[in-house]
Amino acid sequence: MDLIDIGANLGHESFQHDFDEVLARAREVGVVHMMVTGASREGSREALRLAKAHPGFLSATAGVHPHHALEVTEEGMAELRALHCLPEILAVGECGLDYFRDFSPRPAQRIAFEKQLQLALECGKPLFLHQRDAHEDFMAMMKNFDGRLGKAVVHCFTGTKEECFEYLDADYYIGITGWLCDERRGQHLRDIVPHIPANRLLIETDSPYLLPRTVKPQPKHRRNEPMYLKHIVEELARDRGEKVEDTAKISTENARGFFGIA
Repeated sequence: MDLIDIGANLGHESFQHDFDEVLARAREVGVVHMMVTGASREGSREALRLAKAHPGFLSATAGVHPHHALEVTEEGMAELRALHCLPEILAVGECGLDYFRDFSPRPAQRIAFEKQLQLALECGKPLFLHQRDAHEDFMAMMKNFDGRLGKAVVHCFTGTKEECFEYLDADYYIGITGWLCDERRGQHLRDIVPHIPANRLLIETDSPYLLPRTVKPQPKHRRNEPMYLKHIVEELARDRGEKVEDTAKISTENARGFFGIA
């Protein structure tokens, strides 16, 4: 059973002490490729470094998360453009809007998002998107680029059925994480995931965040890591009424097509 984790923050400091072991544990459960998320200027540089160090197993995205929107200066955009000339960088992002935390002013978030949408238009790469509590503005900005952008995935989807259907109507892919396994916050997702068409389904851990609460026993350190992708796909298959092997196969095929992974 081959699996692809489309979103792992492997540059996070919590992985520094056992990085090689994390990769080995992922391989043991069938993870054959991982996308290292670049969510800031520094994080995108680190994602590139890791992808270069592990060719064929790791690739990377490069972008600026809305929390870091103020980094999207003229210099910052020049750096992103340079990164997107490199073969290890396969998608623009993580980018989007986050009105839940509001760590950056909303006007700055919208400016940063628009510039990265323009970058995706220029370089022709798919989009790795973030949206939290900003659906209306997010969709309005995406629709300004209707018909001009390539593929897009709403990563770590946690929204409503109505939001999901609107994304699907726009031909976006949906990224499912261990949020699905959280009986406190993710129960509604169990009712939504059966409605996601097979050809729009992607899976991810968002490591080190969102450790699936259904993992028993829970590790004392509470850190999520890519080996738990197998656990997420098992939960997802159950909720979709599918064989685990079938859910794994289609999500992996989708990831290969989305990012252009051989």
